[in-house]
Amino acid sequence: MSTTHLGHIFHIAGSPTVDLAADALVELPDGALVVSDTGAIEYCGPRAERPKLPGEVVIDHGSAFLMPGFIDTHIHFPQVYSTDAYGGGQLLEWLNNCIFPAEARLADPEFAQQAARDFTARRIASGTTAAMVFGSAFPAAQNALFTETQSAGLRIVSGRGIQTAGPETAASLITSESDAIALTAEEIARWHCADTGDPSTARLQVAVVPRFSLSVTTHTLRSLGELYDDVRDRGVYVHSHLNENNRPGTGEIDTVKALFGVESYLDTYDGKFLPGSVVGGPGLLGRRTIMAHAVHCTDDELARMAQTGTSIAHCPVSQLFLGSGTMPWKRTIAAGVTVAAGTDVGAGDEWLISRVLSDAFKVHITEPGDASVSLHPAELLFTGTLAGARALDMEDRFGNFDVGKDADFLVIEPDRWPPLAATIERGIRSDDPDHARDQLLFALLMGLREPAIAEVHVAGRRVEVRSDDHPTRGRA
Repeated sequence: MSTTHLGHIFHIAGSPTVDLAADALVELPDGALVVSDTGAIEYCGPRAERPKLPGEVVIDHGSAFLMPGFIDTHIHFPQVYSTDAYGGGQLLEWLNNCIFPAEARLADPEFAQQAARDFTARRIASGTTAAMVFGSAFPAAQNALFTETQSAGLRIVSGRGIQTAGPETAASLITSESDAIALTAEEIARWHCADTGDPSTARLQVAVVPRFSLSVTTHTLRSLGELYDDVRDRGVYVHSHLNENNRPGTGEIDTVKALFGVESYLDTYDGKFLPGSVVGGPGLLGRRTIMAHAVHCTDDELARMAQTGTSIAHCPVSQLFLGSGTMPWKRTIAAGVTVAAGTDVGAGDEWLISRVLSDAFKVHITEPGDASVSLHPAELLFTGTLAGARALDMEDRFGNFDVGKDADFLVIEPDRWPPLAATIERGIRSDDPDHARDQLLFALLMGLREPAIAEVHVAGRRVEVRSDDHPTRGRA
């Protein structure tokens, strides 16, 4: 039996690049989304033209908007309680003063279980249907995260945060070289595609996650490359950080280059982690690899990511919070790299992907000179939905409302957040219908807050926060 959802539909159809997203933008003010009993999209179009199927259930959402579920390509599970943590400095100070101590608390299984429940509840409240999740160092915490995610019905790719080196503040997160590989292999064996056994259908998938190059040794990088060579064909992912902070002399990038003696930060993930960027083992780049931030990449690094299919999780909220700078939009996109949105909770203090898109619009319009760009609303929607599915190598499964894909979608009711309702109802609109459409979508994305997200669906099934979970709503 099919279910038909009626509402005001927005999505990016087909498989465009971000620069062509405006041409692929679909608006259906009187739209219908028909979902099969298996959760697949059977029709997306005008409600008056929808196929009349025997026994269909029709749900009229009135003036609500239907949009694809948000996709977060970089978020930290063990930092669920660490948003707005004051570290007295930029990235490295913040890690030492706030994050390493906070993440150590997940060694307590009871605390980790509550963290997993709260993390999952916040994902539902903010409409994040799929996510690349940077995991905890502790296996029990990761087990709790996967279990809660599976119970909720959400999609996740996650892996334990791997650290074999680091400062004293990270001591409880650091393992031996052998344990790092053994624990990672065990997590893959236990959780990768644990729900269906098939990466083409699984909602639970695993990534190899070295925290960043400063948290591992050349021995670790070699061993992880060898492990990944063994599991790459099983659809396992890689996730880490790249070129986030460029404070001269003492920042992340200069420290990595000095410590490893390499020509570029990316070399350490590309198997070229020995002095002089000499190859020391298999690399970790590829179409299922997502690197967070990539704020200060060289042209050669961007070209190599494009060549290997490696994607970028763009996290403007956290880049503002830590003073890391602005990823150059035009240069990065021109290189041919897929750029998707990431909250980077907890350096990012917004759980809602549309808030990330809001900051992306603001930072890129203020880039200097010819680098400045006013992102089209369709480009923003693309970055928060379809680009995320592409970065996760799951574009054939979700990310928009193309027929045959899983019905991952949000029901947004502006009346649940009166400031948004007022903007939608009374905001100025152009006489040109296409421009008026763009203005409406822009207002929806910029003004959206968590209370307005009335329903979250994954593969046609509504997912809800459990009655005993009480996620804090996002800030206004």
